[in-house]
Amino acid sequence: MGQHRTNKTCRKQRRKQQRRSADTDRAFVRFMAGVDREAQDAARKRKENQMIWISVDVEADGPIPGDYSMTEVGAVIVEPSLDRTFHGKLRPISNKWVPGALAVSGYSREETMNFDNPQTVMENFAAWLNEASGGKRVGFIADNNGFDWMFCCWYFHHFTGQNPFGHSSTNLGSLYKGMQRDMRQNFKHLRKIKHTHNPVDDARGNAEALLTMQVEMGLKIKLG
Repeated sequence: MGQHRTNKTCRKQRRKQQRRSADTDRAFVRFMAGVDREAQDAARKRKENQMIWISVDVEADGPIPGDYSMTEVGAVIVEPSLDRTFHGKLRPISNKWVPGALAVSGYSREETMNFDNPQTVMENFAAWLNEASGGKRVGFIADNNGFDWMFCCWYFHHFTGQNPFGHSSTNLGSLYKGMQRDMRQNFKHLRKIKHTHNPVDDARGNAEALLTMQVEMGLKIKLG
């Protein structure tokens, strides 16, 4: 009889130990899951806080989007190689154009009418930005961002419903003036690539100037 009680007591103790062990295992699993979530959240926040800078240049046949058309857009990721680029040629969206503005691009009205569907171009541009950024934020920088941003922002919202660049842009000339502490200064001598009004060439030249500001002038900026 005493042996029976002893065996019963031992079985109860083993069951308690097993339950405690199972509870400990579950608690450990929950703890590790929490750690993993925290690590994932931290990694996501680090990625979101990183930014890929994109140098952008636009050609247009008039002063404002909607009434007039963006005829070309070029972009390059600001990095030493300057070889990751985007180029789009967009068919006009209105019957209005300014001959002098269009002449800057070197194309005739007839030629631009054979350019690509603007919605397709903007969707491709957005896809390129998403792939190039790897989930990081993208920063828009341009020589004349008041003009280039205006067209890009309008076209993105009109044709895709959102602007991958968000709500702000950076002016390369203003950045240089601030570094020099002189509003009379101009950055354009930092370009090595000739300014041709081909938007990819011009975007690459501006990116080249930004790289020079970083490497030779001490601009604190994370690229890539």
